[in-house]
Amino acid sequence: MDDTDSEPAPGMFGLLANSPAGELINFSGLEEEDIDQISLLMNSLGKLRDAERRVSEASALYMELNETDMRTLHFLIVNENLGQDVTASTITRHLLVSPATTTKILDRLEKGSHITRSPHPTDRRAITIRITPGTRKAAYESVGAIQARRFHAAARLTRKERNTVIRFLQDMTEQIDMKHADWAHS
Repeated sequence: MDDTDSEPAPGMFGLLANSPAGELINFSGLEEEDIDQISLLMNSLGKLRDAERRVSEASALYMELNETDMRTLHFLIVNENLGQDVTASTITRHLLVSPATTTKILDRLEKGSHITRSPHPTDRRAITIRITPGTRKAAYESVGAIQARRFHAAARLTRKERNTVIRFLQDMTEQIDMKHADWAHS
């Protein structure tokens, strides 16, 4: 018997555990087996989020940085891999923070020898931000190595299965987009 056939625990994200009388979720047209399977799927997503949070927290602790610092370093690594220069303003846009907050982040990362600042190669008004080789190596050997393992799970799926998962994740992302949260915009 595989995991998809196992008896689902109610879990934090089970449908009946969160909407027993159907006040949040319309159960019409769903059989009990569908409700159990969807509950198992929702609980699996919850476990994935928990695992990602634990990795993020452990790597931040290991590198003695906070979550925003780690997001900044990841952004720097990705852009370096793509051959793109990063400035304070591109970090501000990526993190959706104020320029003053970006300056504080960069000052903290520079003080910890995680980044360097140098003149931009084409814009004399701008400063290029780069991750130091030592910090890049530490990030790759810690959180990078763990996060890369998720690609093995994706590679084990067939193309058809991956397309199904992609559609599901894109649809779920659309469904929980904040544009649907009128309460947050008032």
